[in-house]
Amino acid sequence: MIRVNDLTKTFKDFTAVKGVSFHVAPGEIFAFLGPNGAGKTTTIKMLTTILRPTSGTVELDGLNPAKDKMGARKKFGIVFQDSSLDVEQSAYENMEMHGVLYHMPKKERVQRIELMLNTFELWDRRKEYVKKFSGGMKRRLEIARGLMHSPKILFLDEPTLGLDPQSRNQLWTHVKQLNEIENTTIFLTTHYMDEVERVAHRIGIMDHGGLIAQGTAAELKEQTNTASLEDAFLALTGSSLRDEESSSTDQLREYAQIQGSGK
Repeated sequence: MIRVNDLTKTFKDFTAVKGVSFHVAPGEIFAFLGPNGAGKTTTIKMLTTILRPTSGTVELDGLNPAKDKMGARKKFGIVFQDSSLDVEQSAYENMEMHGVLYHMPKKERVQRIELMLNTFELWDRRKEYVKKFSGGMKRRLEIARGLMHSPKILFLDEPTLGLDPQSRNQLWTHVKQLNEIENTTIFLTTHYMDEVERVAHRIGIMDHGGLIAQGTAAELKEQTNTASLEDAFLALTGSSLRDEESSSTDQLREYAQIQGSGK
């Protein structure tokens, strides 16, 4: 479903991503990990058509985003770390707007909204303004909205950051159910290692612009001779602090660009 070959991105004299190659199978949940500044965000921007690669190729369900940007964008949904919901609208209105942007027929929109809001346990709250929702409810609504147009791929960037353990647990339960029922391919980033071990089929770890390891959690622990995924991650990437890759404002602007461009 996702095929990346020798992907490279250079900004003037700085190479942010260096010859990265990997694939994600249909229906797979793939976790993308790395310290701040490792190149994750730049890679995801190339996968989601925001940045054009300097060299190398990306395929999303057989489409090259560099050659068919709009066709590729119809293949995926995306949920950034920071909320992009319209809090002055109801849950239903947020879903409806997304369906309109993706040119979904009205009958299909109505059916899909009910299905997604029921799946994420928000149907009874569909008429309420989003500003009244808890953090966990907002995240569930964002993911429901990202799945509104039945994408084959869902990108989740730190979807549970700031949520309490109960909300995190509930959100991943719903995501796994959708993955199993609709065979949606999930590409996620998170810093919660327990979430990765719980939901991901395979893991890719980036550092200094390169993909330095990939495999199941068990394979990475065996490779590093460590007892936990967190220890394996630190063994591969070190323990020094890194700088952030992009600001929250940048991410919100990018989400608006994807949602509003030509749909």
